[in-house]
Amino acid sequence: MCGIAGAMHRDSVRERVQQMCGAIEHRGPDDEGIHHDGDLAIGMRRLSIIDVSGGHQPMSNEDGTIWVVFNGEIYNHGALRAELQRAGHVFQTRSDTEVLVHLYEEAGPDGFAKLSGMFAFAIWDAPRRRLVLARDRLGIKPLYYCGHSGTFGFASEVRALLAGGLARPDVDAAAAVAYLRFGYVPDPQAILTGVRKLPPGHVLDLIEGAAPVVRPFWQAVPRPQPMDETEAVTELRRLLDHAVASHLESEVPLGALLSGGIDSSTVVALMTRHARGRVRTFSIGFEEAEFNEADDARAVAAALGTDHTELIVRPDVAALFQDLIVTFDEPFADSSAIPTYLVCRLARSEVTVALSGDGGDELFAGYARYGETLGRSELPRAVRPLLRALARRLPHGAPGRNRLLDLGRSRLGRYAATMLLPAHPAYGGIVRPDLTPSADDLEQAFAAWQSDLGGADLVTAMTLTDLRTYLPGDILTKVDRTSMAVSLESRVPLLDNALVDFALALPSALKMRDGRGKWLLRRAIEGLVPPAVLQKPKQGFAVPLRRWFRNELRGSVEALMSESPAYAYADRDAVQRMIREHRAQRRDHAGILWRVLVLDGWLRALGAGDLAGGIPADLRVPA
Repeated sequence: MCGIAGAMHRDSVRERVQQMCGAIEHRGPDDEGIHHDGDLAIGMRRLSIIDVSGGHQPMSNEDGTIWVVFNGEIYNHGALRAELQRAGHVFQTRSDTEVLVHLYEEAGPDGFAKLSGMFAFAIWDAPRRRLVLARDRLGIKPLYYCGHSGTFGFASEVRALLAGGLARPDVDAAAAVAYLRFGYVPDPQAILTGVRKLPPGHVLDLIEGAAPVVRPFWQAVPRPQPMDETEAVTELRRLLDHAVASHLESEVPLGALLSGGIDSSTVVALMTRHARGRVRTFSIGFEEAEFNEADDARAVAAALGTDHTELIVRPDVAALFQDLIVTFDEPFADSSAIPTYLVCRLARSEVTVALSGDGGDELFAGYARYGETLGRSELPRAVRPLLRALARRLPHGAPGRNRLLDLGRSRLGRYAATMLLPAHPAYGGIVRPDLTPSADDLEQAFAAWQSDLGGADLVTAMTLTDLRTYLPGDILTKVDRTSMAVSLESRVPLLDNALVDFALALPSALKMRDGRGKWLLRRAIEGLVPPAVLQKPKQGFAVPLRRWFRNELRGSVEALMSESPAYAYADRDAVQRMIREHRAQRRDHAGILWRVLVLDGWLRALGAGDLAGGIPADLRVPA
């Protein structure tokens, strides 16, 4: 696991990349390396996991013409190594990194579709003066890039682009609007002007002096096939077992994050079959019973015989809030980042690698919102616009207004409403009216991700949309940033290539039955996990926001009643009305107000130069 960075620049390119690597030292505290070739430099910070002694990067082929910097793990590197050796390639190390060099030599970017793992990497092809970037199929690892005035840069985090003077601290208004709606900045947008994220499953191909070309090497598309349920259960058990076993390779201490839910319990149960010695598991809980999963995790750990560590926390919320603002290069409003960070920090005190259960809900329809959306009726298409128009005529807070808006949407629109806010305040959004059209565009917001779903059923449409949006934009971003902040490698075996391909081919009837999600997964793990796990309702990694707003964060919320840099993008009247309603306990706006608080704090940190740790004057991009 590493942080990577690189640049094409006429001036001080090596020094720029050194600054970039320094800004992401937390991603790789064990080692640093830079390769410099004319106007090109690539670098990395390494967290040593596999081939600790021989895996130094950047790494090259035999004659030093192809170089790579790599963040991630390739779980099928052994099989690929054998295949490449048969083709005549000579390896110098045991590292999975070296596989990337020879795979590129053998097949070019087309060969990346063979990779099973989590990765973001850059390959420099010196003879062709060609830079190739790639990001894994589902976006487990991040990769940002920017280019202007004949320069180009890439990095694992935005802070590195700032530190190297390749990006300016100027906010992209469209990305800020997207953040206010989603609670994160969705791919391929990035919060700074001129910066983009390489989408999951894509490569960027850049010949020196030309414009970059971005194209997919893999796409998440539904491929439902008829399946016998009994045979599907057997196959899923096999795939789960193989996925977890393949994710255990490590030369450093390894453990798991355990919540006591279906996904993490499945991962830990399978780890106990393959790991040498007792599996180390970690969980945290809050003092408030409704937010505390520690009891469930403890019971699972006892049943599976793990070496379990738990921590019940009452965090210094104000201080932790500021720390996480800086940890996330972009504004990020999933408040479960706080417990995720705390459990990663707890795990890092004993291990360097931790497996988690992320991805199971998107693959096997585990979120409650899927069943809730399916269970609701849909009014005729001709009636829905009339109900929305009637709702707009009612004042905010009027009885029945939100119900009319809800009835005025299709079922897909109602699902979208669980995933993002409307934009315009007239529809319950918080974006300044001059920055958004007046249309109720909830359904249109997901159009780009759903354009190829055709006649897919509603369960497939919802899960595929989450796989393309919420999973990389929220869940995987949260896990990557919080784990890397404490130099912990987090692995997600449920997103193994073969498991994902199986889930994409799975009929919806085997994912959901009678409104209950994870139907096939529950059958596949019967007898593997404690019976209570199968009966436990879905519980998110929630935090006590209401209490925090009454106590630790009360001053921050009250400050929004006067002034905030967030009002460059958020509608002041809408936000302040929500504060009054929340304070009077008329409605619970905690999630929305948290979103605005995060943007406020992030903008202040950006203005203070905290995100990049200060940009050297001689490397700053001219205004």
